[in-house]
Amino acid sequence: MESIQASLKKWLNESNSFQESYTKMKKQILESKDVQAFLAENPELTPEIIEKQLIKLYEYDSQSKRCEKCQSLESCCNMVRGYAPKISAENNQIRIAYERCPRKVIQDEQNRKKSFVQSLYMPKDLLEARFDKIELDDPERFDAIRKVERFIHSTEEKQSKGLYLYGPFGVGKTYLLGALANALAEREIQSLFIYMPEFVREMKSSIGDSTINEKIDKFKKVPILILDDIGSEYQSAWFRDEVLGAILQYRMMERLPVFFTSNYSLKELEIVFASANHNGESERLKARRIVERIKQVSESVSVMAENRRV
Repeated sequence: MESIQASLKKWLNESNSFQESYTKMKKQILESKDVQAFLAENPELTPEIIEKQLIKLYEYDSQSKRCEKCQSLESCCNMVRGYAPKISAENNQIRIAYERCPRKVIQDEQNRKKSFVQSLYMPKDLLEARFDKIELDDPERFDAIRKVERFIHSTEEKQSKGLYLYGPFGVGKTYLLGALANALAEREIQSLFIYMPEFVREMKSSIGDSTINEKIDKFKKVPILILDDIGSEYQSAWFRDEVLGAILQYRMMERLPVFFTSNYSLKELEIVFASANHNGESERLKARRIVERIKQVSESVSVMAENRRV
């Protein structure tokens, strides 16, 4: 929206007669229902005071107060998008203040709730996942859906275990945990959703800028941690033991839940972790230790439905 002064000048210049145009503008402003209501509430404002501060009344009258002149927040016609004018009078001075409009209030609340879901490299559509969009046409997914919903509805109780959802590609494991994160956000419970292959790269790059300990600490302490596609990341003994092991150990001790998705059962995942290098029995023991920690922070649930991506 153009400035009040520019709009007023344009209006006045449209007529060859300044006085004629000004009189027309003044009449229109003073006949406005909103302006009349304001003046009725403030009878101390004399015609002389009103005349001197007519531009304030014009500023107030020309804008939307309750979103009535706007189709959406994006098409807001006001001077500052999302903010509506509030008029008052004090010591014979007309004052205009701006407050968030109803649509802006709703958007800010939605954004505030979304801020409870943090993510690393997750697709936008998964971060907008909702339970009411999950199709219930496959009984193979019922157990996983039921247990996720049970977790949400019992969040007021201290819970130490999340879920380890495993099964083939495309059965909806990741979408289900995206819906979980958004449902928890509605309850103002913070979660961190991490795509494991990118998580490994993130940790490796953090070694060079000395932020790795700070990031590991964040993953340790977030109320709800969600690790997506565990086992698909590049296998490194360092990441397995120093990063993932440290995070799981802390969360196990502090009774903080972790949710996982994987294409591997826990037995298969142990084999994958043991292949981090070629030290034989030593690696198998370390892999078993990680899997035991996973068992301590989550319950294993099979999701063997049909591939929904086909």
